[in-house]
Amino acid sequence: MHASRLLTFTVLFVSAYAAGSVNFSILAFRFTGRDDPRRHGSGNPGATNVYRQAGLGWAAAVLLLDVGRAVGVALVAQSLLPFWQVPWVGLGLILGNRFPCFHGFKGGKGVANYLGFTLAVTPVWAAVGALAWGAAHLIWRAPFMSSFAMVIILAYGTTHDLGTDWRAAVGAAVTALFIVACHHDNIRQRWGGKQ
Repeated sequence: MHASRLLTFTVLFVSAYAAGSVNFSILAFRFTGRDDPRRHGSGNPGATNVYRQAGLGWAAAVLLLDVGRAVGVALVAQSLLPFWQVPWVGLGLILGNRFPCFHGFKGGKGVANYLGFTLAVTPVWAAVGALAWGAAHLIWRAPFMSSFAMVIILAYGTTHDLGTDWRAAVGAAVTALFIVACHHDNIRQRWGGKQ
């Protein structure tokens, strides 16, 4: 990789991590005098737990902010990087969301951010992924299972639309697997016999 391209990629990856580290639900709850959303419900500051604690309006606001931020990061990455590096910048965003440097390295699971990132990269597959989420939720009634269905579609769509470069495929696969791994507690509760 050429030195200038490596520098550009590094700056964008770190910037994506920093952007992902801004957790809108934690900030919104702090601003409105509510307790940290990580202290209640599932302990996850994502839209689903915000819905449980503060209702549909706040959950929708957090979801839209997460998606919008991710769209912005993806558009910048697409404009400045070779196509195969774009999914890796998405991974930086998800890492920031999961391990936010501004919130004690305890954050969300990156699902809404990955949806927003994919929305900018391949809107059609983002729509298919959102539909997959809805269909899976009708079947299993478990948000994390619905998220798995969507994330698989998003990773496939990103790889499909960005071309056949194996480096792009690996970046999308690593991102999807990381998001699935972030749901380890849900997986243990459903299939590990934990009640």
